[in-house]
Amino acid sequence: MEKTSNKKFKTVEEYISTLPTTTKDLLLIVRELIKKATPKAEEVISYNIPAFKLNGRNLIYLAAWKEHISIYPIPKGDDVFQKNILSYQGGKGTIKFPIAKPLPVTLIKKIIKFSVKENLENVNSKKKTLGQKKKPNAKKSDSKKQTV
Repeated sequence: MEKTSNKKFKTVEEYISTLPTTTKDLLLIVRELIKKATPKAEEVISYNIPAFKLNGRNLIYLAAWKEHISIYPIPKGDDVFQKNILSYQGGKGTIKFPIAKPLPVTLIKKIIKFSVKENLENVNSKKKTLGQKKKPNAKKSDSKKQTV
């Protein structure tokens, strides 16, 4: 990626336009996979990198680096998924795909699938919590009043 640390991106297209061709091509593939899997997701710039929001919540972030592209955060998935991503895990919550290697499209589709699942679970959990009635405050007793 070009030196963009001081540049504030307004659109995903603007971000992508700064990338070298190979990196750009890989990021565009991942972007298209996300769009196909989640057509209702909104594409935004967040933390100065491309991101997708679904149901008003962050879904997936993408970033391009000199030697890899990254997807954040890592969804929980299942045990098989966790084993499959081991060789791609970068830092905490980061999956790194080396630019010099073919993209694991099937794995990326699973990342998207599990991210959407978690997003929907979070939305449903929030709705459930909001739907629960709070107990009304009990009236304070007048037992502390002194009699004269």
